[in-house]
Amino acid sequence: MHQAFLGGKGIYACRDCHTHIAQRSSIESRQYTGQYGRAILFTDIVNVRAGQEDKRSMTTGVHIVRDIYCMRCNKYVGWTYIKAFQPDQRFKEGKFILERELIYDITRDWEVY
Repeated sequence: MHQAFLGGKGIYACRDCHTHIAQRSSIESRQYTGQYGRAILFTDIVNVRAGQEDKRSMTTGVHIVRDIYCMRCNKYVGWTYIKAFQPDQRFKEGKFILERELIYDITRDWEVY
């Protein structure tokens, strides 16, 4: 199993095992809600595996999604949009939601205030 390591500031990682998952520069929106509260929409992520496709009714309509899990510890961290049935929601296709409660910004811990 090969893991990608992200460089720079604003690196989000799995809260349980600290595996790098996304960079702040890949954030498209922070205006989402997941199963655990606040969630973030990302354009690119790494070091995850996707589960089975599932058709879900969400607040913005019906979507086909796949849950995503940390590649290292197998912890659920969010989902990816496969298909949106509403034309105004198709911008989400191929993008990723990460649950804010299940990830953290590892570089913030390194900064001195």
